[in-house]
Amino acid sequence: MRIADVVKRKGAEVVTVRSDATVTELLALLDEHRIGAVVVSDDDGSVHGIVSERDIVRHLHTDGAALLDAPVSQIMTADVHTCAPEDALEDMAAEMTERRIRHVPVVVDGRLAAIVSIGDIVKFRIDTLQTERDQLRDYIQQ
Repeated sequence: MRIADVVKRKGAEVVTVRSDATVTELLALLDEHRIGAVVVSDDDGSVHGIVSERDIVRHLHTDGAALLDAPVSQIMTADVHTCAPEDALEDMAAEMTERRIRHVPVVVDGRLAAIVSIGDIVKFRIDTLQTERDQLRDYIQQ
């Protein structure tokens, strides 16, 4: 199984934010789309960073309420781990667990194509296992 299989099932829509947007604007995006991370892209295609709820909480603790008016660039992770559609699902799950990251942008030819979360991967694996179980049960009952 590949990352492309997960993207095919969940969809390729990615919410992005510009690096000069405020943290308040970022919070509105997270709430509106009910997501835990946003890719930072200033040119609608390149990955310049990623920012998650964890980043906000960590900086809010140290910077206080002033953080809300700060630019996203101040709290984003600029060294973003990305993957490709052809990457093995199991390898990506292991890497996300090892690196303790929950969201990974999917990049094709240097351009943002999708994003996968550890939750997307777990859901895909559970759905696959349930399908296999059902097929085995049907085979045995025949």
